[in-house]
Amino acid sequence: MAKEHIMTISASTTDLKRAAAQRILVLDGAMGTMIQRLKLSEADFRGERFKDWHRDLKGNNDLLVITKPDAIEAIHRQYFEAGADIVETNTFSSTTIAQADYGMEALAYELNLEGARVAKRAADTVAAATGRPRFVAGAIGPTNRTASISPDVNNPGFRAVTFDELRDAYADATRGLIDGGSDIILIETIFDTLNAKAAVAAVEDVFDEKGVTLPVMISGTITDLSGRTLSGQTPTAFWYSLRHAQPFSIGLNCALGAREMRAHIDEISRIADTLVCAYPNAGLPNEFGEYDESPEAMAVLVGEFAKSGLVNVVGGCCGTTPDHIRAIAEVVEGVTPRALPAIAPKMRLSGLEPFEIAS
Repeated sequence: MAKEHIMTISASTTDLKRAAAQRILVLDGAMGTMIQRLKLSEADFRGERFKDWHRDLKGNNDLLVITKPDAIEAIHRQYFEAGADIVETNTFSSTTIAQADYGMEALAYELNLEGARVAKRAADTVAAATGRPRFVAGAIGPTNRTASISPDVNNPGFRAVTFDELRDAYADATRGLIDGGSDIILIETIFDTLNAKAAVAAVEDVFDEKGVTLPVMISGTITDLSGRTLSGQTPTAFWYSLRHAQPFSIGLNCALGAREMRAHIDEISRIADTLVCAYPNAGLPNEFGEYDESPEAMAVLVGEFAKSGLVNVVGGCCGTTPDHIRAIAEVVEGVTPRALPAIAPKMRLSGLEPFEIAS
């Protein structure tokens, strides 16, 4: 007889869904931007525990959840106090694959565990002070390898990573995020949909393993003005490739500012029968790689997303700060969240382009 799995749904999931039905939710802004402001040294990244580590560690921002947890918690708290309903854990690169750059593969689970715990402390502190629930999204980044594209132009059939290797890495990260108290799993900055499929499979594996289920947010990135992901998909094809996961939200982040992202969010909002999330950069980078768009200017653009009925969750990516999130939270307050469209049942397939078979 097959074993029956009873999946537990947390009280935070109920609170999250209730909040999303009532208002546009606000996600936090850029962790990296705020860490850069701290001007930390190599010694700060190492701390006492890693003072003799055999590789340079400056730039491994995720490690700060272990070596500078108070600083990371303070950043989370600033975003909550600015009006964010949800903050992302500081775990964008906390997979065995990404941490291999620092020789820290063995720390992947611990980084996710501590990253979730640090964010959860901030959430609980601000929720207690304000009487409003706050949520932690356990962030899973794309890794620095792609399952669909060869890194060797002379060998197009070569792959630097396999689906199973990605799946194992994502599963390890997911375990840590759940054990640390995440309310949501966020698969973000997806440039290769096959990587995302491995992440979805891993998350479902771990849900089944632990007998729990959390809302899953999925966020792709349109890498340039071509309107496609790095692996070549249009926004509609991207959604068709991942709709089987039945995510809490689908959307886009990074690479583009709100102005450039608008058409792609509009496309997703018309076809997705789930919530839509948009967290663009603070404009496009200048010649120095920095982001200049002011909180006020960005809020006008993101506010238009909301007033046009395109979004259910908004926030900021590269270059955004608590000031950006405060301005965005203010402009979307009281705006009715996007209504889910009625989508007629059809066979919908995707490669680089979407394909529908008429009923």
